[in-house]
Amino acid sequence: MIPPIANRFVAGETPAEALAHAARLEERGVSAIVNLLGEHYDDPATVAADVAEYERLIEDIADAGLDATVSVKPSQLGLDLGATVFDEHLERLVEYGVERGVFVWVDMEDHTTTDATLAAFERLAREHDGGVGVCLQANLKRTREDLERLADVPGKVRLVKGAYDEPAAVAFTEQATVNRVYRELLAYALETYEGGVAVASHDPALIEYAAELAAEHDADLEFQLLMGVREDAQYDLSSEYPVYQYVPYGSRWKSYFYRRVRERRENLWFALRAIVGR
Repeated sequence: MIPPIANRFVAGETPAEALAHAARLEERGVSAIVNLLGEHYDDPATVAADVAEYERLIEDIADAGLDATVSVKPSQLGLDLGATVFDEHLERLVEYGVERGVFVWVDMEDHTTTDATLAAFERLAREHDGGVGVCLQANLKRTREDLERLADVPGKVRLVKGAYDEPAAVAFTEQATVNRVYRELLAYALETYEGGVAVASHDPALIEYAAELAAEHDADLEFQLLMGVREDAQYDLSSEYPVYQYVPYGSRWKSYFYRRVRERRENLWFALRAIVGR
């Protein structure tokens, strides 16, 4: 059972709990991106079990008629066992999602996984004329070139600032620089992308900037935000734009919760305030 201090950020340990949360979100105008927690598997049986659960999750979303997507991690699908293993599992899930009308997102992990992740995304997006999206991290120095390479790929791109502690040789390490680069990347993407761009940030100034750019370029734009962080703002934003909440679930919730707390100490305050009802 997930304790109250953590269940603000994690929907539960079962698919049923995650889908129930997704249904409640939809009633308030927000869609869900459902993620089964897990990463860096070196056991083929564990990989296969998560792939099978994602297939059931996709089927359950389709059967329930929910406006929800799923999001997977490359190392959860076997990337640590080899790029071919990851490619085969991702292809299986994307094809399953396309058949059932459920969009599949691919999260981005540390910089050592970027090449394999983007190669799989580009191939599958072209083969299925979309139906799959990928995350790009503004803190990586390579991301501008990656955006240019993917500009004509018919999938979606989610732009984040980047949560991994990357070496200075490959990443910008000053937050002010990351913020500036994010704005530059977003401006480029909204001007050139036809497949759709997702802004994944809780920064109010950046959200306002993104909305201004989208209006200027008459571009498709959606916002993707985390469960448990500024949720009232998410509901307000959904009156004007498509808003998706990242909804994680599963028995491996501890590492995810601690990551949220490490990223922003105020997240712990949000959780404590929810417990005492203030």
